[in-house]
Amino acid sequence: MPLFNRPRRRGADSASPVNGQRAGSDSSGEGSAGQERRADSPARPKLVFHCQLAHGSPTGIISGFTNVKELYQKIADCYDMPVSEILFCTLNTHKLDMSKLLGGQIGLEDFIFAHKKGQAKEIEIVKTEQALGLTITDNGAGYAFIKRVKEGSVMARIPHVQVGDHIEKIDGVSLVGNRHYEVAKRLKDIPVDKAFLLRVVEPLKAGFANIGPRSDPRAGKKAGYGSGKATLRLRANGPARLEDAPTDMVEAATNKINSLLESFLGINDSELATQIWELGESKANTMEFAEAIDGSDLEAFGFTDDFVIELWGAITDVKAGRVK
Repeated sequence: MPLFNRPRRRGADSASPVNGQRAGSDSSGEGSAGQERRADSPARPKLVFHCQLAHGSPTGIISGFTNVKELYQKIADCYDMPVSEILFCTLNTHKLDMSKLLGGQIGLEDFIFAHKKGQAKEIEIVKTEQALGLTITDNGAGYAFIKRVKEGSVMARIPHVQVGDHIEKIDGVSLVGNRHYEVAKRLKDIPVDKAFLLRVVEPLKAGFANIGPRSDPRAGKKAGYGSGKATLRLRANGPARLEDAPTDMVEAATNKINSLLESFLGINDSELATQIWELGESKANTMEFAEAIDGSDLEAFGFTDDFVIELWGAITDVKAGRVK
């Protein structure tokens, strides 16, 4: 018998996956309620960010975006290239530093580096174990890629598969447009001992060792980047929102929850981790937390009771100051 006896909502009232629109919600904005929502909606952020291509380029100025997809399109327009050429972005470094990925937030002083597509590779892999050892994330604009390879895992023994590679196809089926959890599920569903063909695209390598901002484009500001205390919070779908920078408690919580997501789903998603923290922060016990998950779009992930207990344990540890 399930520990929480949690009923699963189905049918017209069920929620779409995270970042999607709830079923039954009115996206047309028609009628007086829609007019009120438009009137109350946050103004488009009037913020300016600076960027470069990670392999080297002049500095570009990016503004006027309200979500991740618009940001990528603005960068593509700035450098006169198709948006499909951008794999992902890092903040304040041109290097393939997965701890600096542009995810759900950008500091107001952050400098954006866009990593373009490089060499495509096709590798036949035999899934000798249930877990391949990959942590997968995505850029919020249609590309999933490898954020981490677990030491000693199946994938760690395949030198052609590397951190930063975009997972483009599995057995000839395109995964462009899929979220990271969808790609992780496809890999998880491959039977043990079965061979499959993985096509990945690596980021374009720089032609020289040390690159970075050629000059400080922001007159009157110090050259150090990433010092802004306010952040622009981005979503794969929906408008951006200007917020205070995350507190130490929030960062500790998202890091701990992300480590659990990696073990359960094989994904890394700071936005999802933040959503779980915000959902559980005000709850008094595991039952309330489980019910909150079932009443949100997190239900689409199908978290088991045991995993919900682990998540709640992480949240209570952070609240009690046991995780820093």
